[in-house]
Amino acid sequence: MERFINILIIDSDENTVRGLKSILNGGGNNVISVPTEEEANTILNKRDIGIILVSASEKEGGVELLRRLKQHPKGAEIYKIVITDEIGSGTKLVKGFREGAVDHIIKPFNPNLVKAKIEVFKALFFKDQRINQLLTNIFPQNVLEDLNVQGKFSPQRIEEGTVLFTDFVAFTKIAKRMLPLELLKRLETYFNKFDEIIDRYQLEKIKTIGDAYMALSGVTEKNSKPAVRACLAALEMRDYMVNEKLFAQATGKDYWEIRIGIHSGPLVAGIIGAKKISFDVWGDTVNIAARAEHHSVPNGITITDRVAGHAIPYFNLEHRGEIDIKHGGAVDMYFLNNLKGPYSLFEEGKLPSSKLRKGCGLMTMDFEHARRTILNRLKSSLPDELTYHDIKHTLNVEKAAQQFARLEGIKGEELVLLRTAVLFHDAGYILTNEGNEEIAIKLMRSELPNFGYTEKQIQQVAAIIRATIRGTRPTSLLEMIMCDADHDYLGRADYHAVASKLRIELEEQGKTMTDIEWVKFQLNYLENEHEYYTETAQNIRNLGKSRRIAELKNQLNELTKGE
Repeated sequence: MERFINILIIDSDENTVRGLKSILNGGGNNVISVPTEEEANTILNKRDIGIILVSASEKEGGVELLRRLKQHPKGAEIYKIVITDEIGSGTKLVKGFREGAVDHIIKPFNPNLVKAKIEVFKALFFKDQRINQLLTNIFPQNVLEDLNVQGKFSPQRIEEGTVLFTDFVAFTKIAKRMLPLELLKRLETYFNKFDEIIDRYQLEKIKTIGDAYMALSGVTEKNSKPAVRACLAALEMRDYMVNEKLFAQATGKDYWEIRIGIHSGPLVAGIIGAKKISFDVWGDTVNIAARAEHHSVPNGITITDRVAGHAIPYFNLEHRGEIDIKHGGAVDMYFLNNLKGPYSLFEEGKLPSSKLRKGCGLMTMDFEHARRTILNRLKSSLPDELTYHDIKHTLNVEKAAQQFARLEGIKGEELVLLRTAVLFHDAGYILTNEGNEEIAIKLMRSELPNFGYTEKQIQQVAAIIRATIRGTRPTSLLEMIMCDADHDYLGRADYHAVASKLRIELEEQGKTMTDIEWVKFQLNYLENEHEYYTETAQNIRNLGKSRRIAELKNQLNELTKGE
């Protein structure tokens, strides 16, 4: 599996830069070069850099530059390698290591040695990423930031946090009749879906305890309306489980039902444990939320009056009256049924409108549901004879677009618009093989307003899709990434397998070619028509593309030998 990394060279010597790029380009290395510290800071502020190669010469800033790089917010985590001359560099190297350098490479370069050293630090970089990912799954982001900066996380009192609990109805009986592995797989499926939902509404998962699932809102993040966001997440969890039940009943399978409880109030948040530490929250608010869940009904959401005060403008509630809570007295409770029409997409009472999402501090575009809708449309409506422009192609292009976007520093709304364009760019093939891009844009225009996209955003998505029309030259970075992702496979090792699908598809359209014609067709496109537009794609894929061209030329020579 390919892994991609940004490598930054800070050196004004063109020969040095050219030599390093010739050694390192390809193999997932996106090598970026800048001559000055100022330009390097611009890159560091936008992109995630894994390795920096920095000149040790006094002209380039030498040791002082390393010291300043270490002080950059991202600089301490980047592996820094010194570029030095073989003679008279000992003192500089010692000082460089004191300022955070991890190794050095010597001019003139030994290509094999340079590659070997880079591979070592690439492996360490990806290991660091994996560790950070695991830590992010264990601790909230604000806790990790405090641990990194201060080495500890002090207990905090939160005056108004929201706690959400779920558990499954009659889980003990379910566990007795299922094999352990089947039980765990089922739990994992449901909990993974819950993770996806709470991420969408910026909640924080705290833990699972058996079949119970606990999440927080308004404790580890600063988005608006924490209680409302918890209610939105609860509705989506419940509706997901109801849909699962309906499908199971229709197919004669068993089903699980869920209970959900939500309460808001004061909390204490902190880290507990000496060896196996964990983040947790304490207080009556946790206990009351757990009791609200316990007193709920199958596929029901019970909220307390404290939550109802925040929810009543947006949701349809059903008053349950006071319910006695063990060691907590009587608490007034409500059933949370659905969203009020004006605050829901399609007036269906399920998904929040863009206005409500904005009020909750969420992105106004509901990308995940838009994505699910278009993928379902592609699965059900793309003609079977499309062996190349099928849903797998769309998903592969989306993956490539995300990889290029990450390396180019594209995030947030821009990334969502790019992915949206990718998902729709081949939707026109549902109706036609010619002029499919404009058909895709019409389909996109009819769908995206339902998911909170503004007219300006829709125009941006349309421009990105139009950039894929043959003969069109992309102008913006997002358009370039779209085009490069669409043809990412031209520089990959699986090129021939993908190209064979295109040949089959063309034959289905009556465009049959002999083997020689097919090879010439590919060569003409690769050599005379196609180009990668972003520096990232050029760095990563041009070398592979050159190899594909060489392979095709060898094929052509073999095919024409007897002529």
